[in-house]
Amino acid sequence: MYKVIATKLLYLAFMLFIISIISFVAIHLSPNSFFASGELNPNITPESIAQLKSIYGLDKPLYIQFVSWFRAILSLDFGISFASGVQVKEEILSRIGITLTINIISMLLIFVLSFYLGVKSALNQGKLIDKIVSQFAIFSFSVPSFYLGLIFIYIFSIYLELLPLAGTSSDDTLAGLDYIADTAKHLVMPISIMVIGGFGTMAIYIRQLTLKILGQDYIYFAKTRQMTSSQIMRRYIVPNLYPPVITMLGLSLPGIIGGSVILETIFSIDGMGLLFFQSALSRDYPVIMGILIVGAFLTILGNILADIWLLKLNPYAKN
Repeated sequence: MYKVIATKLLYLAFMLFIISIISFVAIHLSPNSFFASGELNPNITPESIAQLKSIYGLDKPLYIQFVSWFRAILSLDFGISFASGVQVKEEILSRIGITLTINIISMLLIFVLSFYLGVKSALNQGKLIDKIVSQFAIFSFSVPSFYLGLIFIYIFSIYLELLPLAGTSSDDTLAGLDYIADTAKHLVMPISIMVIGGFGTMAIYIRQLTLKILGQDYIYFAKTRQMTSSQIMRRYIVPNLYPPVITMLGLSLPGIIGGSVILETIFSIDGMGLLFFQSALSRDYPVIMGILIVGAFLTILGNILADIWLLKLNPYAKN
């Protein structure tokens, strides 16, 4: 187990290094920049631009900039934001909590709903529940999240006036349970949209896996031994579903985390997604790079945790 964990951590470090190179080069090769004439200030002079580039080290060759930046991030120093002048690490830390909360809750709900309804659909193949789940799954991965977000806002915030329109809190003075209840009310719509968007693929996948398991010989022999449906479910179906479903969850992480950028922008949630969007518009390189590295780290870490979980379920599995 410890050897596998050590190997995974080395893999994490290697992938972060490769991602950092690709991201750094891609960002710096993009057209225009934060310090381009007219971008920061219409009246800024070329001399002022040159001075600012010198302060931030942008006047040095690209490879020297990368080495300096990479050595800094090893100590979790992502630099200073061009736009706000605040440490990038502080900006990310102030916003990562709400983003992780939304994503973790969404993933748990996606897992529970997809597992239950996917198995339920397979056990009732061709019946009404199966048709409902299948149609809802098709709707899930065919409707864009931004479009669904606008529909939710119109129905629940504007027309019915049941849920807050945007943000994470209606009153900054709230504390304790009142604050938690108010925040939960604000997060109902974005979390619901993330769950709806991630449910379809997972539910169909679990349904197909369950149908495949139900066609195996050991299920037939279990029935001849007069085992009940609950016993078959507990002993044969669920244990065989866990490994592929956990793998699927790990592979779904990039899409779920990436989707938070759209939803945080639509609902004005002050998280990493909205920060990334605003930084991309202003070409704030240090913030963009910091968020890319943190997002990549969380994605790879999630996949590693999924692999370790699989190893715990089956110690003889090869990794």
